[in-house]
Amino acid sequence: MEKEEREGLDRRALERIGRFARRPLKPEEVYTFSVKLCDNEVDRELEAFDTAALGALAEKFIGVTGSMDHTASTRDQKARIYDCRVVEEPDRQTLRGGAYAYLKADCYMLRTPENAELIREIDGGIKKEVSVGCRMGACRCSVCGMKRGACTHEPGRFYGEKFCCAVLSEPLDAYEWSFVAVPAQREAGVIKSYGQADRVIRETAGALAREKARYERERQGVRIEIARLMTLLLPDLRASVIAACSGDLRDESLDDVRKSLEKRAELAGLFAPQTAAKAPSKANESFKI
Repeated sequence: MEKEEREGLDRRALERIGRFARRPLKPEEVYTFSVKLCDNEVDRELEAFDTAALGALAEKFIGVTGSMDHTASTRDQKARIYDCRVVEEPDRQTLRGGAYAYLKADCYMLRTPENAELIREIDGGIKKEVSVGCRMGACRCSVCGMKRGACTHEPGRFYGEKFCCAVLSEPLDAYEWSFVAVPAQREAGVIKSYGQADRVIRETAGALAREKARYERERQGVRIEIARLMTLLLPDLRASVIAACSGDLRDESLDDVRKSLEKRAELAGLFAPQTAAKAPSKANESFKI
């Protein structure tokens, strides 16, 4: 063990590790590292942990074993969490809004011949990404707060300023964490450098921002069309009233109103083009040969 690592493994850390060992462990017997278990950012499955839930999960993850690829075999038990806490980054905003926060876990494993290769892979950045196994009591829509699947909001879309995803809250259990190849959460992994992860999250945020802008343009176009149809059908109505009516409508209501107005305008003959061919007269039909 290098000198820096020996000095970094202080008495408090050894005491906390000792809670899970049958005998006091010496610094040279232990290898420690930290991982970002999970955060409150929207993940690849369009889910996000509620910020308050992270604090409850921090307590539940202390003492939880780390394995490989979420297997339940004792052969794959490699590490254990001896401390866990929430770290906040108030200057960084999540896609849902609000300050970014993540769960940081301090882990240990034994320096045995069997673990030597895994330790080298962790130090070399090969074994880095992690994923958690936990059970949550609630999963709600981020837009309306209803149980996931009970509303019509589509995950991955913006509704006004709100990004739709499933918010996980009320943790019931935290039973394992694993090294994996592709985690659901983009930044979950051994903590050292965030350069690559930051690039990925910035690219994702940029793509979502462009999607939001496109969505807003489409919604604005529908509002303009509603105002135009209302002007045609109700010419005596003041422009301010028309603008207020279309401005207060959102999402599905906008589409319903537009379709209804289009149907009424079509029935009223307002969609007939000025250059449309007139129906042939039947006055001289008896002279046709």
